[in-house]
Amino acid sequence: MKKEVIVVGAGLAGSEAAYQLAKRGIPVRLYEMKQQKKTEAHHYDYFAELVCSNSLGGDHLGNASGLMKEELRLLDSLLVRVADETKVPAGQALAVDRHGFSEKITQILRNMENITIVEEEFKEIPKDQYVLIASGPLTSDALFTELLTLTGEESLYFYDAAAPIVSLESIDMTSAYFQSRYGKGEGEYINCPMTREEYEAFYTELIRAERAPLKKFEEEKLFDACMPIEKIAMSGEKSLLFGPLKPKGLINPKTDKMDHAVVQLRQDDKDGKLYNMVGFQTNLKWGEQKRVFSMIPALRQAEFIRYGVMHRNTFINSTKLLEKDLSLKTQNNLYFAGQITGGEGYVAAMATGCMAAINIANKLQGKEPFILEDVTAIGALIRYITEEKKKFQPMGPNFGIIRSLEGKRIRDKKERYLEMSRIAIEYLKNKIKML
Repeated sequence: MKKEVIVVGAGLAGSEAAYQLAKRGIPVRLYEMKQQKKTEAHHYDYFAELVCSNSLGGDHLGNASGLMKEELRLLDSLLVRVADETKVPAGQALAVDRHGFSEKITQILRNMENITIVEEEFKEIPKDQYVLIASGPLTSDALFTELLTLTGEESLYFYDAAAPIVSLESIDMTSAYFQSRYGKGEGEYINCPMTREEYEAFYTELIRAERAPLKKFEEEKLFDACMPIEKIAMSGEKSLLFGPLKPKGLINPKTDKMDHAVVQLRQDDKDGKLYNMVGFQTNLKWGEQKRVFSMIPALRQAEFIRYGVMHRNTFINSTKLLEKDLSLKTQNNLYFAGQITGGEGYVAAMATGCMAAINIANKLQGKEPFILEDVTAIGALIRYITEEKKKFQPMGPNFGIIRSLEGKRIRDKKERYLEMSRIAIEYLKNKIKML
């Protein structure tokens, strides 16, 4: 078996994996096809491109995503370190300057010893060396056909949707106001209120608006966490008031009252010139997005820097196919990481990329697999996606899959989560000594 490792895809999982392998002295051939062939979700040539939101989720230990990021910091994650260096205001969340984040990671990997960048499509899996497939949810047809031949499993897929981005200068701040929900954070979000009449008019046009057509040969499957706003709206007139447009936790400083509906905007770049529409993932045609979203009073003159898009996300049946070290059960030189495993979200992609790389390195160096218990957020996620189950859907970090406290009953949820995080961090610090 050749010592050089092929990593397919320079997204979040692949970039993290390439770094983890290279820093351990293992030669990496990193394949990224964007220079020649972009998917419908990609716009730039940088590695680790954030194709949807610029938020990596909560960044405190009372949040499972925050715990997973802290675990990655302990594992010397390149991507979390760069995220910390390029963060923008987002309350208790870790949001980044989208371009600054990806550009910095690209520069580091291009200049790193032991990494060779191959800018072409990867189509055939060799049998004489280790390969990590981190090609993401938009794996090319040629590679996915190759994977189907190897696994014998039918393709599983769902649709993912991204939210529009508007320029700060085009937002009508006479209508909008800065505030964080429940006073958490420093008021970083721009809140765009609507009266009952304005909301009802908006809702009516939203459910009537024309959606972009899906490919005829593909069945529509929507993952709950990325449900398009028009799809949510179709479940009932009040559905948005308990979802993306919920006013709870916000008091309009201009009226000292809670608004009927509120659209939140979150900073998307380091300079604070761009804001994305929180929860407004959509598959509406671009002209319809402009027409309907401009009905929001604060966005009547909005300049849409990027419209929302919807694209296919592909994932394998990991619960049947993968070992706990993220290798393929039927071909142990082949590993998987990122959203193609069913690990949902940016941080899960980083985590699976990191763990797959560590396990490949350990195998090459004659060491035991590095398997984390489910007391950690990373260990719990990997256990979830690799334990066989009848119905498998993508999963992101959450305390529901982390092992419950043993011998302790803490009724307060916040305190319970903090104690679970403390246990996870203590466990991981001891486990890392074995690396």
